[in-house]
Amino acid sequence: MTTHTGDKPHSCEVCSSSFARKSTLLRHMNTHTGDKPHSCEVCGSSFAQKSTLLIHMTTHTGDKPHSCEVCGSSFAQKANLMKHMTTHTGDKPHSCEVCGSSFGLKSILLRHMRTHTGEKPHSCEVCGSSFAQKSHLLYHMTTHTGDKPHSCEVCGSYFAQKSTLLKHMTTHTGDKPHSCEVCGSSFGRKSTLLRHMRTHTGDKPHSCEVCGSSFARKSTLLHHMRTHTGEKPHSCKVCGSSFARKSNLLYHMTTHTGDKPHSCEVCGFSFAQKSHLLNHITTHTGDKPHSCEVCGSSFARKSILLSHMTTHTGDKPHSCEVCGSSFGRKSTLLRHMRRHMGEKPHSCEVCGSSFAQKSILLNHMTTHTGDKSHCCEVCGSYFAQKSILLNHMTTHTGDKPHFCEVCGSSFAWKSNLLNHMKKHGR
Repeated sequence: MTTHTGDKPHSCEVCSSSFARKSTLLRHMNTHTGDKPHSCEVCGSSFAQKSTLLIHMTTHTGDKPHSCEVCGSSFAQKANLMKHMTTHTGDKPHSCEVCGSSFGLKSILLRHMRTHTGEKPHSCEVCGSSFAQKSHLLYHMTTHTGDKPHSCEVCGSYFAQKSTLLKHMTTHTGDKPHSCEVCGSSFGRKSTLLRHMRTHTGDKPHSCEVCGSSFARKSTLLHHMRTHTGEKPHSCKVCGSSFARKSNLLYHMTTHTGDKPHSCEVCGFSFAQKSHLLNHITTHTGDKPHSCEVCGSSFARKSILLSHMTTHTGDKPHSCEVCGSSFGRKSTLLRHMRRHMGEKPHSCEVCGSSFAQKSILLNHMTTHTGDKSHCCEVCGSYFAQKSILLNHMTTHTGDKPHFCEVCGSSFAWKSNLLNHMKKHGR
């Protein structure tokens, strides 16, 4: 009759929970005492309730007596069948009171609520790490045990999680069942599709707590955090140099091995990094997809566009610690530093002369080759360097863009201005 009246006369002395039946109270008490009186005769596992033991036994017998009338799928537990049915009906009766999200299963709602409360009830007994979901804890435990029970039948690779194995299988089958509704791109994993969608939506859900920068991927945020912590976990076994990213280490290794696996199909030049090859390709295609919104100039690389933008904003965020000079580009600062250190890393293979900048070396090389590829459109004169051509053009235009700040004299060439400044003792 208690099922009709709602009476729960049996109370737990530990936590005050109430139950309609004494047998239910006795089963509940096992949660406090830790008693597991029901043991599996096959594997020895113990359970607090007999019903849980019976459910467990189906893992040995393989019995799945509960069938879906829609698709024919079978389940060991009726509860799992009921959960499965929501995939057909689309019912999501369980709603989150915080954000309004709806779920087909109450258990999924409860797990979802932990994203709001921050609760992580599942703790690792080895290292103390805590997790919101038990499945995450079980996966984490494999980092301590090294267990990889899931094997690929094609190549023999082993994986800690079955889901990771299933994702791996797409590398053999080539299946890409997850398609983008915006651009039609297909992906082997749903997680990859979700990350791809951010390129359309612009979502950057992962924020840095230090500086507020936002990122589309959690992995990118983790890499970014190293700019604050200074952490460089990837070390070179040859010279001991450390790097924040593994990709940077791999690129660095090519300085030891000399490997340049990425070759240009047009001219045959080889590069250590694929990104360098892609940048190089634009010299053949002439593509300049990155345009300046201020002056309309176009550039082959986004990095060059960003550097160009400093000419409009006047920003010079890179300062020299020796003399205090500021520069718009970090690369310009690095070249400037060579003046203080006297470093000249670029050497001529013909005469052995060394130079601080690669561009100066290239200009120097014309003294050996005799190349004069820069032509004046006014008088037809040829010059080895573009800078010399520009200086020459002032003889036609009469421009004198270089001014003396002391006396106001103007000069066509910067070198003439520098010579003039010596008169003022500068």
